Amino acid sequence: MGTLTPRKLDHVALWVSDPEDAVSTLLARLPFRVLEEGDDFLLVGRSPDHGKLTFFEAPGPRGRGVLVRVGIGIPCGTERTTLELADELRVDLVPAAPSGEVDLDHVALQVPDPGRSIREWIRLGFERDELAGTVQRARLGGSYVELQPGAPAPTRRPLLNHLGLLVPSIEDVRMFVAEHDLSVTREVDAENSRALFVTGPDGVEVEYIEHKPSFALA
Repeated sequence: MGTLTPRKLDHVALWVSDPEDAVSTLLARLPFRVLEEGDDFLLVGRSPDHGKLTFFEAPGPRGRGVLVRVGIGIPCGTERTTLELADELRVDLVPAAPSGEVDLDHVALQVPDPGRSIREWIRLGFERDELAGTVQRARLGGSYVELQPGAPAPTRRPLLNHLGLLVPSIEDVRMFVAEHDLSVTREVDAENSRALFVTGPDGVEVEYIEHKPSFALA
């Protein structure tokens, strides 16, 4: 049977009631720019090749659900700083290696059983970080998903839309999904990318995205 080999955490997609307000707050604190704009979303990041945030407009108020926070690594950062955005969205700016770039550092989730969840993340292409205690971390390149024990408050309007993982070939993902009988929610063939969405651990939607040779964002 095949294995999944995603290269990195490409983006975190979020539902917020006011994307422009969220983006304005981030751009005031980070060297981000708007990379793409649609009728109902804004995509921001330092560059297309680094980790990005997608803000989809959706009715508020939003609930945190499984999402605890999103972490962004800041080279030469001296201390951790928390940005509290609207819709209870928490973005942590965390110190990163001085030689690095501003990029996605982590996504923290609250789940009932981190031990069970991390086994599912490993099956989807992550590696386990060895930590003491009940918190688990599933690492992918320079980023990780942190799994904290707890019972997320039920909500019909969650903040987290999906996590996007960059892969070399969507065909390899399609073969793996068929072999392991994963639940595919949708497929997208866009101008510069192809993507396949699956239902991941604890109901988190995971997007595997392949950039076409034409991939470019303004």
